[in-house]
Amino acid sequence: MPTSVRLDPGTEVIVRRLSRRRGQAKSVVIREAIRALDAAEGGGKSVRPFALIEASVGIADSGGQQLSRQSGRKFRELLERRVRERRSR
Repeated sequence: MPTSVRLDPGTEVIVRRLSRRRGQAKSVVIREAIRALDAAEGGGKSVRPFALIEASVGIADSGGQQLSRQSGRKFRELLERRVRERRSR
């Protein structure tokens, strides 16, 4: 469904930059941002912690070190370890 959105110049720069970095259309970036905001506010259902930051994972340049590889798995393992530690207290 077509919708028109007016963005201030700073937000437009951010959307353009994210679109270019992710190789996605601006509309995809905007849709994902809206979904992330909805998820952050509960979205009517429980939200997994990774879903809250998923759109940001891997977008930073690591100088060629490819640090974002398997970051989702590593983050999940970190959260699982913290849950185990809390339960063992």
